[in-house]
Amino acid sequence: MPLHIRPATRSDATLILRFVTELAIYERAEHEVKTDVTGIETSLFAEDASAHALICERDGQPIGYAVYFFNYSTWLGRNGLYLEDLYITPEARGTGAGKALLGHLAKLAVAKSCGRFEWAVLDWNEPAIGFYESLGARPQEEWTTYRLSGDALLALANSA
Repeated sequence: MPLHIRPATRSDATLILRFVTELAIYERAEHEVKTDVTGIETSLFAEDASAHALICERDGQPIGYAVYFFNYSTWLGRNGLYLEDLYITPEARGTGAGKALLGHLAKLAVAKSCGRFEWAVLDWNEPAIGFYESLGARPQEEWTTYRLSGDALLALANSA
């Protein structure tokens, strides 16, 4: 059964929110999903949206999605592609859908002359780590990700 990968549209916002929630449940972080359909529509489908989404379908049925955006490397002097989310429904895992989405994004990165294709994975997610490493991806252990959010983000913004 062939896969079809297409750009997501505004009419996919409810589906994307469902997939986001399913991914958050898998990642043990459902309580951190704060968006709604309007938030998805605004962030992914507004005219000035900086993030983009893809839908993966098999026989016309959605089985996964990816959300990505372009970042920039001063060291390379080139854009990179950052994968924010990759999710395949449990029943479709192991069928090549994840690899197809990553391959689609890799082609996009090459077509846009990106110097890198990056993403993050939870350190306990051994199935994902094994999958990514089987494709040739390697962890970047020398870098630690930091995050400002909530009150800490507001405090820093208000101090400037």
